[in-house]
Amino acid sequence: MAKLKAGILGATGMVGQRFISLLENHPWFEVAAVAASPRSAGKTYAEAVGDRWKMDTPMPAAVKDMIVMNVNDIEAVAAKVDFCFSAVDMTKEEIKAIEEAYAKAEVPVVSNNSAHRWTPDVPMIVPELNPEHTDVIEFQKKRLGTKKGFVAVKPNCSIQSYTPALFALSEFEPETVVATTYQAISGAGKNFKDWPEMIDNVIPYIGGEEEKSEQEPLRIWGHIENGEIVKASSPVITTQCIRVPVTNGHMAAVFVNFKKKPTKEQILEKWANFKGVPQELELPSAPKQFIHYFEEDNRPQTKLDRDTEGGMAVCMGRLREDKIYQYKFVGLSHNTLRGAAGGAVLMAELLKAKGYIY
Repeated sequence: MAKLKAGILGATGMVGQRFISLLENHPWFEVAAVAASPRSAGKTYAEAVGDRWKMDTPMPAAVKDMIVMNVNDIEAVAAKVDFCFSAVDMTKEEIKAIEEAYAKAEVPVVSNNSAHRWTPDVPMIVPELNPEHTDVIEFQKKRLGTKKGFVAVKPNCSIQSYTPALFALSEFEPETVVATTYQAISGAGKNFKDWPEMIDNVIPYIGGEEEKSEQEPLRIWGHIENGEIVKASSPVITTQCIRVPVTNGHMAAVFVNFKKKPTKEQILEKWANFKGVPQELELPSAPKQFIHYFEEDNRPQTKLDRDTEGGMAVCMGRLREDKIYQYKFVGLSHNTLRGAAGGAVLMAELLKAKGYIY
């Protein structure tokens, strides 16, 4: 099978680099075009990135000598690719406009950005949780006047550490959720060299993050009505989002009340057996076991557990009854793998399996 040609918009940034490293040996996709801002355009990828390569693995040889294209030269990029991943660093309005322009040029766009997360006919997908939201793409294509082009987005990286665990318990009807997330610095596109003030420090604020963390799970829980995704009204979620001195991995401390209170055994059984379409179809990036539970009191730990199943699984621990809420637990997910580029690659695999990317 010939591999599908992927473009990466915003290829020189941290998430763009992660896409490149994830696609290096991908069985279905290959990097066919790298695009970035006009100041990088015309250079080789290695020259454009320079000493800013942030991945643990070396830059793949296949992209080093690729000439970086101007991300605004939409027709030239579109001519080289079957679809593209978007990780551009622009204002929200600019991102909305450029992603839609690529879609109108008949390029499916799988976006890591937040700009289109609330566009009513753009699906925001965690492939195990709401794959049926891809159905809204047909309505979007009608609006855009396209045959093949559309935009699909992944949600905020922080919600992956607790939303899958709650979603797996949907039949018990979670009603109220309190979550505090402890978020790695790579979520801001930084490492300790770029951000020395984070060493030995905690910052109790991440702009815009709490609103996203409270609202985006409701969109994932939502349904399609009249060609739009309508968000769910429950559970009611309140969050605090805190930046901690960790390279990768977002942790969440969660308290939850249910309409129909499950037993602890029921919760653990639901988590252990929770599967989605990616597991059923054995998509290349899908973890075999989506939700892992650790019995030890001191797990999951960021350093030990963030890379579980290539960083694509989510890890839970410390499930116990609470005095005020019914239950509390801790969750962990890898924010740049499951939470960002890896989640977008898995979504592209789902879209290919469903015939939207070809």
